Amino acid sequence: MKYLPALLGLAIFLILPLVVDSYFLTILISVFYYAYLSSCWNILGGYAGQLSLGHAAFFGIGAYTSSLLFMKWHLTPWLGMWIGALLATVFALFMGSLSFRFGLRGFYFVLITWAFAELLRLITLSLDILGGPTGIYLSAHISPWQFQFSSRGPYYYIILGLTIFILIISHKLEASKSGFYFKAIRENELAAEGSGVATARYKLLALALSAFLTALGGTFYAQYLKYIDPETTLGVSLSIEIMIRALVGGSGTLFGPLIGSFILTPLSELSRTYFTKGGLEGLPLIIYGAVLIFIVLFLPQGVATWMREKMARYKNR
Repeated sequence: MKYLPALLGLAIFLILPLVVDSYFLTILISVFYYAYLSSCWNILGGYAGQLSLGHAAFFGIGAYTSSLLFMKWHLTPWLGMWIGALLATVFALFMGSLSFRFGLRGFYFVLITWAFAELLRLITLSLDILGGPTGIYLSAHISPWQFQFSSRGPYYYIILGLTIFILIISHKLEASKSGFYFKAIRENELAAEGSGVATARYKLLALALSAFLTALGGTFYAQYLKYIDPETTLGVSLSIEIMIRALVGGSGTLFGPLIGSFILTPLSELSRTYFTKGGLEGLPLIIYGAVLIFIVLFLPQGVATWMREKMARYKNR
């Protein structure tokens, strides 16, 4: 009975592609795509309390690595994605070692993560082997073995599977010793350090895990769109989109990133589709901004936290 609502929800999501049209299936893929990436960010930014604006770097490393291996050496992205994830982890460990060695916290950590991502973007822009400013077009090899499909349905089930995967990892993490130390660091890093927690090691662990999982999402994106470029895969706007969904839904909570994505992604897609004609081109941004302002002002802990408090009050009546 405990897992009955989750199983019912899963059954609905498994059936949805059979009953919705292609347009709404595209929106659902975007919802789970951002839910997955925001959940990856949530491990570092939510549980460990280290706000990052550099997750586009991990995402881009995953996307470019698997795409180059696929285009140059015909290595299937199913294998290339793990190589990209390992490279992203190495990059994250280097970035984290520098940051934590010099005790960078708060705003300074945000800045250095953004700077590393921006450095990667500029390098990618200048290298012809990475496609330069025009990016890389992936050749079509429609085959499940090559991570390419003729319809959106398989992509939907892959990103749904990845989202379930990250939710299971997050759930396990919440109940683990590492998860407990992450939260202790988030609440009061100096107190955690004074209690014997190796704060630098656990922050590095959160960063590495978050980077590894984010890079897997980069491969999904590259194969789904069959095109990558420095602006969309390494730009700061992607890092903000990832972070903002976790903050709106409730950072540091299991379902916060998922809820945030279900609020913001359809809002962005639908308003862009229906309100960009007749001189209303700026209306989607106004609606998007108004919703963000409302949530920041009235639900600063995120929607998931607000829902949990409401349910607790209802049960205690």
